[in-house]
Parts: sequence; structure tokens; C-alpha cells
Amino acid sequence: MSGPGLRAFLSILLVLSLTACANQQRSLQLEVNHHVVDESMPVSASPDNTLRVMTLNVAHARGAGINQMLQDTAAARANLDSIASLLRYEAPDIVSLQEVDSQSFWNGKFDHVSFLAEQGAFGQSVSGAHVSSMGLDYGTALVARLDLGHSESITFNPSEASGPKGFVVSTINWPGNECIEVDVVSVHLDFASKVTRREQAAEMIAVLEQRDNPVILMGDFNADWKSTNSALRQLSEELELYAFQPDNQSLLTFPKHKRRLDWILVSPEIQFQSYRVVETIVSDHLGVISDLSIDHSCG
Repeated sequence: MSGPGLRAFLSILLVLSLTACANQQRSLQLEVNHHVVDESMPVSASPDNTLRVMTLNVAHARGAGINQMLQDTAAARANLDSIASLLRYEAPDIVSLQEVDSQSFWNGKFDHVSFLAEQGAFGQSVSGAHVSSMGLDYGTALVARLDLGHSESITFNPSEASGPKGFVVSTINWPGNECIEVDVVSVHLDFASKVTRREQAAEMIAVLEQRDNPVILMGDFNADWKSTNSALRQLSEELELYAFQPDNQSLLTFPKHKRRLDWILVSPEIQFQSYRVVETIVSDHLGVISDLSIDHSCG
């Protein structure tokens, strides 16, 4: 075996090695990263009192490629430029990212979260490295045009099925209703095992229940609504969260397998004003974007 096949094989071995080396759940308080925003970048504003959110699995900046080890740094930067252009065009207030790298050897050893925040005109970010070993550093992140507070990164208990996964969570104040605090979450659940996904969902439920805020939960759940014992439905039921048209089979986000794996779930006081899958291809996953309102006011 040589060339691209060998590099892809080695990347699989790396993930398996990282899984074998994982020790225990990590819970970290995160520092918020501040970014210089180029004011000349044209970014639309969402309507008053409305929050525009987006979720996207960026697939290690490999774009439509098969494996990130099969491309050079220039290709990774070009793919990230395409993602940043999409973010500027769609103009979300906050974006949930998965499979996003910081200093990983396989695609350039530079911080992809900071790159997307700066090029996408986001002033703040938090990122959780659920994998940080053997030259790899990646996980989930949030980039935002709003202030992020009380940020945590949780790496799920080790799984024998696949590489480590986890989530990050931050608190925001709702635009136009600054007295209202909401937790925003970016999560990536295990792709290989339904049992593992349910265990990870239980870990997340325990953390979010303690924070005791309304929730916007976004990410790559590797689960759909109709599956028996779906971790997605588990999260919905136990945290009392709602999905937009959960049985709508046209909202596919993983075209390769014709599945809806990427979701936005919200607490009852939050309403979907719009919801759509972004058809622009910048990853093997399609992004999801939604305008949200909240049924509360200050005073």
C-alpha cells in the first residue's frame, strides 16, 4: 500500500490509537478567544430580537475530499476560505462547528477556529479539543458575534467504537432581551455505536440540567428521529427540547447516505421562525441555519 491509500489507512490507525489512549472524561472551563473583526466585511444583521444560528460539521477542512491527509495546507486554507465566505453570506449570530482543528499535523498545523472566526467576521470563539494527542488537536467549537460566557468543554467518556467526541457550551444574552441567558451547545456524537451515543447523551443531559438555562443544542448527532432508541429523541425528551419538523425527510444534511444527521434543538420558550438546510457544499455535511425568537421579555 502506498500514496493516498497509505495516508488514509494511517489516519484510521491514528484515531484508533487515540481512542485506546483516552483515559477519562475531561471537563474544562474555557477561555473566550477574542478576534479582530474587519469592519469592511459585508455582514447582514439579523432582525431585532431574533437570533440566527447555524451548525456545520467542517470535516477537518477537507471540503468534498475523501480524507484530510490527502491534501496540503493550501487546499485546507482554500476550503476554509469557502466556509468563511458562506458564513459571511449567511450572517449567523453564532455558529456551532464540529470536526474543527487546532494545530493538527494533517492539515496545516494552524488554528482553524481562529481562521474561521477572523475571516467570517466573528468577534469571539471557544473551542474544545476532544482529541489532543499524537499531533492531532480537534473537536467542537462556537464562533459568535455575541459575548460568550460560562464556557465549558466536555469530552465524553472513552468509547471503543471510535475516536473521542464531546461538546462545548457557552451562555449568551438574547439580542434585544439582555436579561435572558441561554446556553448554546455544539456537540458531536459517536458515529459507530447507538449504545455509545445514548451514553454520551446521558452525560450531556447531566451537565445541561445543572446549568439550568434555556438551551439551543446544535451539531452532528449521527442520529435521526425515527431510529429506535435514538440519542436525538433521548435528548429531546429528557431536556424537553424541540426539533423543527423532525419527521421531514427532505431536510437531509448528509447527502452521501441520504440522512438527516445535523440538527438544531431548542427549549420550549424558543421558537423557530425559519429553518433550512444550506445547499452550498463546503463539507461532506450540509449546514443548517435557523432564525429563532424567544417568548420572554425583560422587566
